[in-house]
Amino acid sequence: MPSLKNYTLPDVPGPVSQPAYNRSQLTGGIVHFGVGGFHRAHQAMYLDRLMNAGKALDWAICGVGVLPGDAHMKKVMDSQDCLYTLTVKHADGIRHGRIIGSIINYLFAPDDPEAVIEKMASPAIRIVSLTVTEGGYNFHHVTGEFDADNPDVVHDLQPGATPRTTFGLITAALARRRQRGLAPFTVMSCDNIQGNGNVAREMFTAFAALKDPELGAWVRQNVPFPNSMVDRITPATTGEDRQAASLEYGVEDAWPVVCEPFEQWVLEDHFSLGRPPLEDAGVQLVADVEPYELMKLRLLNASHQGMCYFGHLAGYTYAHEAAQDPLFARFLLDYMYKEATPTLEPVPGIDLDSYKQTLIDRFSNEHIRDTLARLCAESSDRIPKWLLPVINTNLERGGDIHRSAAIVASWARYAEGVDEQGNSIDVVDRLKEPLMAAAARQRKEPLAFISNRQIFGDLIDNQLFVQAYTEALNTLHKAGARATLESLTSQP
Repeated sequence: MPSLKNYTLPDVPGPVSQPAYNRSQLTGGIVHFGVGGFHRAHQAMYLDRLMNAGKALDWAICGVGVLPGDAHMKKVMDSQDCLYTLTVKHADGIRHGRIIGSIINYLFAPDDPEAVIEKMASPAIRIVSLTVTEGGYNFHHVTGEFDADNPDVVHDLQPGATPRTTFGLITAALARRRQRGLAPFTVMSCDNIQGNGNVAREMFTAFAALKDPELGAWVRQNVPFPNSMVDRITPATTGEDRQAASLEYGVEDAWPVVCEPFEQWVLEDHFSLGRPPLEDAGVQLVADVEPYELMKLRLLNASHQGMCYFGHLAGYTYAHEAAQDPLFARFLLDYMYKEATPTLEPVPGIDLDSYKQTLIDRFSNEHIRDTLARLCAESSDRIPKWLLPVINTNLERGGDIHRSAAIVASWARYAEGVDEQGNSIDVVDRLKEPLMAAAARQRKEPLAFISNRQIFGDLIDNQLFVQAYTEALNTLHKAGARATLESLTSQP
C-alpha cells in the first residue's frame, strides 16, 4: 500500500477528496505553532477549502513544533509531504474523507531555532497562529500575570540565549522584523481561552518587555492580537483510525485526523498585513468575539467537564456513552439552562436553546469515540477558565451554583485516582502531584482540594460554595456519581 505523498496522490484508490490545486504553486503566508489534531481539522481545513476554490494560494501554512513530543509530528509530516487525511464522522455512520494539502512544511524548533525565527522574519509571513493549549500561555491562573519564573522563560530572557519557548521564538522574529523595517505579523490565537487574543497580547508583550522594554512597547503598539472562538470536537487519533484510513482510502497515513461534522470559527477582523478571505470558507468575521466565546466556553467546554469526571467515575469510557445516558443528558441541560445561560449576554445570530440541544447531539455521536480521559486531562488549566467564571458570576448575582459546585467536587473525587469500580485512574495534569495529594486527604479534610488558591482563588471563603461543594463531595463518597446526579436533577 502506497504512503501518502505528493507523487502517490494520483494513485489513491479510495473515496477521498484530494486537493484540487497544484501544491507546487502554494507559497507560505502563515506560521503555526501547535500542529495537533484540532489545528489540522480546523484552521488548516479552512485554508484547504479556500485553496480548492482557487483562493488563498499565498497563505499556505508552515507548521512549527516546540515541545519534545513534536519530534514525531516532524517525522510524519516530512515523510508525507505534510499531507494527511481528515475523516468527518457523522452521527448516522456516514464518513467523508479528504486529503488536506494546506500545510507545506514543518519545522521542529529544538533542531533549528534559527530557521524558525528567520521563517517568521520573512516578509512573506503575515500571520503567526497558535494552538498551544491553555497551559501554553504561561500565566498565573488567579492573578493572570505572566510567569517570569518559568525555567524556560528564565533561560530565554538571558542575553544572547537561543530561544526554547514560543515566546522567545516569536519575540526574536518580531525584533528582527523591527530591525529590518518590516511591519509586524499578526499573532492569532486559536486556543480555548476567554479573550485569547487579549491574553496572548499581555503574555507576549510582558515577555518582550522583560527582554527589551523598548521592544515590549513596540509590540504592544504595533502587533495585532485578534480574539477568536474556535469549535470542532477532534478526538485523539487512535490505531483504529489509522487502520480505517488505510482500508478506506488505500493509502498509508501515519497520523490521520478524525472529527465531527460541526465546525465554527468566529474571528475578530483585526490584522496588520491582510488575511485570507476566510469569510468565503465559512468563518464569521466580527467586531466583538466575546459573546460567542463565552457561549462556547461556558456551555460546551464546561459541559464537557460536567460529563467527564462523573462519567469516568461511573464506569463510562467514551463521551457518547455518558451523553446518551438520560440522567447525564438531563444534568448537563440543567447546568446549561440554570447556571451557565444566566451568565451569558445575547449572542448575535445564535439561538441558544437550539445550540444547547445541538451540544447534547454532538456529545452523543458514537462514531467520534471521544474519550472521557481526554476531556479529564489538564483540568487545572481548564476548570479555572471554563467553569469557575460561571460559579463566580452566579455568586455575585445570587444565582444557582449547585451543579457547578458538584462538577468541581466530581473533579476532586476523580483526582483521588480510583474510580467506583476500584480501577486506578491515570490523572493527567501539570499539577498532578499536589492535586492528588490534596484529594487523598479530603475524606478527613473535606476542603483540602479547594484550598489551593492558585486554582480556586477565594472560593473556599464563600460559605454558599463551600456548602454546595461539600454536599456533593459527601454524596459522591457515600453513594457514587449516579446518586449525586440524581439528587441534583431532582432539584427545581
